[in-house]
Amino acid sequence: MDNLPDNTYLTLKNCNRFCGILVVDGKFVKVKGYEKKIPFIYGIDYLTHDIPVGVLAPSESAEAFRRFFRLIKTINYPLRIVVCDDVLFSLKPALNYHYPKAKIQLCHTHYLENIRQKLEVRTSNHHLRFFEDLKRRLFDKNEESKKLSVVLRDFIVGSARKDVVRQTIIMDIWKRRQNLFIYKKIPNCPNDINLIELFNSHLNARLKSIKGFKSFASAERWLNAYLIRRRIKPFTGCEGKFKKLNHKCSLEMTIKKQTSMSEIIQKYQLKMKR
Repeated sequence: MDNLPDNTYLTLKNCNRFCGILVVDGKFVKVKGYEKKIPFIYGIDYLTHDIPVGVLAPSESAEAFRRFFRLIKTINYPLRIVVCDDVLFSLKPALNYHYPKAKIQLCHTHYLENIRQKLEVRTSNHHLRFFEDLKRRLFDKNEESKKLSVVLRDFIVGSARKDVVRQTIIMDIWKRRQNLFIYKKIPNCPNDINLIELFNSHLNARLKSIKGFKSFASAERWLNAYLIRRRIKPFTGCEGKFKKLNHKCSLEMTIKKQTSMSEIIQKYQLKMKR
């Protein structure tokens, strides 16, 4: 692993065909010397599934995200929108600093789960119909064509009129409307982070056998090697609109046209074997 280059350098030197839609999440890993698990923050270019940058940080702080987006800027990534869960407190200032024109799309899966917990719909039926109507009319693909303000007003004067908890949820949706529904204005943009969570499940499987790292440096080294390995490993289980990625690796999708993919793969596969 010491023979491998930094993943960010690999991107900078060889890649320039990104879509600009970046799905971002953090995977917490156990490192000796830290009381709690620390985050490995990385992003996946949505249409290519490539992983241009990953950052291990002591905490999921604004400084960690500032470093992450600084590296994204360094590789000349054409960032248009970040798709993420609700980490706006830390992520947004860093994003605005490096990419003031970039947008944020909140993950609907996480946002709806937070609403479920507030309404306790898994243990009580009291708010169940309200939640199902809210999900169907605002978040499902067959959502109504009415303007958001009209639909939310219907809820306020209807099923949320006498319930403070429901009113709070409706007002929060209105407050975050730009971050919840901006995906509609950007072609091919997802409204969830399901893609990176699938990658996280693969990473989890590998980390279980490790159980933890002896130092910050050893964690960085292993995670860097893992990203490179993922980038040169062909996909086999892609479905739907991503079926065309099967039998190709993500690095192949973003590599500069004048660069030889076979040479890069042979070079780094050889280093991984050493």
